[in-house]
Amino acid sequence: MRRNTKWLIGLGVVVVLFVGIFGISKFASGGSASNKVKTVTIGVAPGPYGEMATDVIGPLLKDKGFQVKTKEFNDYVQPNKALNSGEIDANLFQHTVYLKTFSKANHLKLSAIGKTPTLGMGIYSKKVKSINDLKAGSTVSIANDPSNLARSLQLLAANHLITLKKGINVATASLSDVASNPKHLKFKTLDAAQLPQSQSNVTAALIPGNFSWNAKLKPSSALVLENLKPEYQEVFVVQTSKKNSKFAKAVKSVLSSSKFKKAIANSKFKDFQKPSTWN
Repeated sequence: MRRNTKWLIGLGVVVVLFVGIFGISKFASGGSASNKVKTVTIGVAPGPYGEMATDVIGPLLKDKGFQVKTKEFNDYVQPNKALNSGEIDANLFQHTVYLKTFSKANHLKLSAIGKTPTLGMGIYSKKVKSINDLKAGSTVSIANDPSNLARSLQLLAANHLITLKKGINVATASLSDVASNPKHLKFKTLDAAQLPQSQSNVTAALIPGNFSWNAKLKPSSALVLENLKPEYQEVFVVQTSKKNSKFAKAVKSVLSSSKFKKAIANSKFKDFQKPSTWN
């Protein structure tokens, strides 16, 4: 009887140890799973915002459980279509006006959840040193997509090179909305990606910030830089159905944080125009 008791006690100790070890292992496994970093893909176009996503936004999102990778597209069309189809988790390449215009035209359900510092459009030239040096009949290249075309016309109007018709919606302005062209400038419309290379064939080129950055054009070398309206500042975009997801909330938190502002101030993006909400 005493021998049986000792055997039962020994068996009990083994069982307790086994359960304890198994429980700890299970707990550790569960804890590891809950802390697992999720990889997310952000669509970008050529330019600075892919670098901003990986170099500044990425490290801050990793602290919140998300590993950022980027997928570069060579036009302004595919990043939104890829996001709408679920091929990517977000994109960072456009401003609010383009997002609304493109989404409406293509029946996409996408939403902006925050703004980032933005490099505005500039007028660049290899042939003149000042905007005042543009001669009558000069050829100027501008983007052919509706949003950047409207911005180009507004920038030209702001510098008194053209005037636009009264009463129009300047956000959708086209060449038919030009009221006067005192210098008889000739406009050459091109895909935005081709504008930096067009400088050799035109007197001046109006180049969106992401493409001027990709072409290694210094903002300080521009004849004129755009003073961005809030609706032309860069936005971080997700599917509308996921704007309140854990990932979207993490992005919103990062973009409004003092850590993000400090990281930008210490980065190569420090001279970009800051979101109006930072003031």
